[in-house]
Amino acid sequence: MGIEKGTDVKQNFKDFFSNLTPAALGTGLVAALFSIMGPGLIVMNAAKTGNLPIEHAVSWLFIIYVAGGMFTLFLSFRYRLPIVVAYSIPGAILVGNALNHITLNEAVGAFIVSGLVVTVLGFSGVVKRVIEHIPLPVMLGMIAGVLLSFGIKAIQAVVEAPAVAGSAFAVFFLLMAMKGLSKKFPPILGAVIVGGIVATALGQTNWGAIEPALAQPLFVMPHFSMQAILELSLPLIILIVGVQNMQAVGVLYATGYKPPINAMFTLPGVGTIVNSLFGGHPTVIAGPSTAMVSSDASGEDKNLRFVASAVDGIIWICFGMVASIVIAISSAVPAQLLSVLGGLAIFAVFISTFAGAFNGKFKNGAMVAFLIAISNVTVFSVGSAFWALLVGFVVSLLLDRDDYKKTAAEKGEADESKKAVTA
Repeated sequence: MGIEKGTDVKQNFKDFFSNLTPAALGTGLVAALFSIMGPGLIVMNAAKTGNLPIEHAVSWLFIIYVAGGMFTLFLSFRYRLPIVVAYSIPGAILVGNALNHITLNEAVGAFIVSGLVVTVLGFSGVVKRVIEHIPLPVMLGMIAGVLLSFGIKAIQAVVEAPAVAGSAFAVFFLLMAMKGLSKKFPPILGAVIVGGIVATALGQTNWGAIEPALAQPLFVMPHFSMQAILELSLPLIILIVGVQNMQAVGVLYATGYKPPINAMFTLPGVGTIVNSLFGGHPTVIAGPSTAMVSSDASGEDKNLRFVASAVDGIIWICFGMVASIVIAISSAVPAQLLSVLGGLAIFAVFISTFAGAFNGKFKNGAMVAFLIAISNVTVFSVGSAFWALLVGFVVSLLLDRDDYKKTAAEKGEADESKKAVTA
C-alpha cells in the first residue's frame, strides 16, 4: 500500500545537469512538441465543441500542461525513470461532446470523482496486483498495436509530403547508419533540424504567427451532478486506469525498466483533481511520449534517460505558461513533419515491443491483443486498448495454459533460489 520508495533525488538533480546531452535534449524536445502540437489542437477543438469562452479554454490548456510538466519532473527525479505525465486525448474529445449538454462546473465535479477513485485504486495497490496477473506479452501485444498507428502515419506522411517529411525520414536513417556519429549526434535531432529547415525553405511554416502571451488560470467551482458523474466519471476512470496508464506501464516493461506502478496510478489521480480545479480534464501517463524518452534515442545509458523526460516536463511547463502559443505552433509547422518525427522517435521501441510480444510465451493472447488494439474499435464508449488487454488476457487463460504453468514453475524456482541465498 502506498507509492513506491524513490531514489536519491539530490543525486538525480546533479546527474540531470551534468548529462544534458544532445540525445536527451533532442528526444525530450521531440516528445514535448509531439504531445503539444496535435493534442493541443484537439483540446482546443474540444473547448470549441463545448462552446467554452476563450479564457476558460486557455485556462484548460494552462493547467494540463503545467501540471503535466510538474508531475513529469516529480516522477522523473524521484524514480530516475523516463516517465511522462500528460492528459487524456480521447478524454478531451469525450468532455467536449459532453459540454454540449452539461455545464463546465458539472464536468469539473465529474473530474474530481474520477481523480478520487483513481487515487484510491493506485495508492491501495489494487491496480498493481491486477497488472501482476496480466502476462507481459499480452500487454506488449496491446502496446505494439497502439504504437503501430504512429509508424503507419510516419510512412503516410513521407508519401504525402516527400520533401519535408521525406527529408527528415532519410536523414534519420542515414545518421543511424553512421554508428560513430549517431552516438554523438542523435538521429532524431538531425531529422528535426533538417525537416524544419526544408519546411521553412519551402514556405510551409508560419513562424510569424506565433505571439507568446502569459496564460491566466481560472478557478472553476465544481458542481456534483449525477448525470455528469454517470456520463463522464466511469468512462474517464476506465480511460485512465484501463487504457492510457497501462500503455505507459507496458512501454516501460518493453524497454527493460521496472515501473513504479502504484505511483504511476496514484499521481494521475491527484493530477486529475488538480487539473479539475482550473477546468482541466484528467491527467494520465503518456504512453507514446514515454515510449519516445525511454528509447535508445535518449541515449545509450538507460540509467540516464530520465534526463530526456525531465526536459520534456520543463518544456511542458514553459508552454503551459504561454498556453495560447500551442495553437499558433500547431498551425506553423506541417502536420506531416510532426507525424514522421513521432514515428521515428519510437523506432527502437517498435522493435523491442514486437520482440517481447511474439518471441516467447503467451503468443495467442499477445496476438489477439495486438489485433484488437490496431482495430481501433470502440465498444460501450471504451477504446480498443482496454478491450485488447481484457480479451487478450482471457484468450491466454484459455489457450496459453501451458505457459502459465511454466511461468509458475519458473517463479517457484526463483523463490527457492532467493531463499537459498538468504539462508
